[in-house]
Amino acid sequence: MTTNDKVLSEAIWEAEGTGLWIKRAVLVVLGIAALAIAAKIKVPLWPSPVPITLGTFAVLTIGAAYGPRLGLATIIGYMIIGALGFDVFANSSAEKFGWSYMIGGTGGYLVGYILATLALGWAARRGWDRSILWMGVAMLIGNVLIYVPGVAWLYYLVEANAWFDASKFSSAWNQTLTWGLTPFVIGDLIKLALAALLVPGLWKLIGSART
Repeated sequence: MTTNDKVLSEAIWEAEGTGLWIKRAVLVVLGIAALAIAAKIKVPLWPSPVPITLGTFAVLTIGAAYGPRLGLATIIGYMIIGALGFDVFANSSAEKFGWSYMIGGTGGYLVGYILATLALGWAARRGWDRSILWMGVAMLIGNVLIYVPGVAWLYYLVEANAWFDASKFSSAWNQTLTWGLTPFVIGDLIKLALAALLVPGLWKLIGSART
């Protein structure tokens, strides 16, 4: 297996020269819009500062469909727009936005988005996106890459900001996992399965359309 296989966006919309740059710009804009919309489709889990959203689904799917470079450009563009103060994140608002929001409870997960996008793009370049099994493995890796920095940063905030509530939790780690991991596992497994089915399914549609 090589790392030079076409990714989905290259197969669906083939272009060269100026058309290729126009295509890339359009895909980045569409990807940023999809990320912003997905982030706003959420289920709050108060008192956790991290809600359940479709953000991870969008990140993993864009990473697989766009490849590492275009996927990275898209996720960085999304972060820049958010840092400038636009309301594109799950819990951002007119009162809570920009850089100050990004270093809050969801900050580590945003870093994980970048890592996951690169991982899924790399996997797609190896052809993992053509197989449901391998796509599932890639999605699982992507989820881990989102949660590791996300939970680590949330733990730091619990400790640094004296958020630990000894009346409800046995330790800071227990509180962190309750706020930032365990409530999301089932939902993320469902989203992972849907994304793992979606991308290989689109590859099959493309193959059928060309035969």
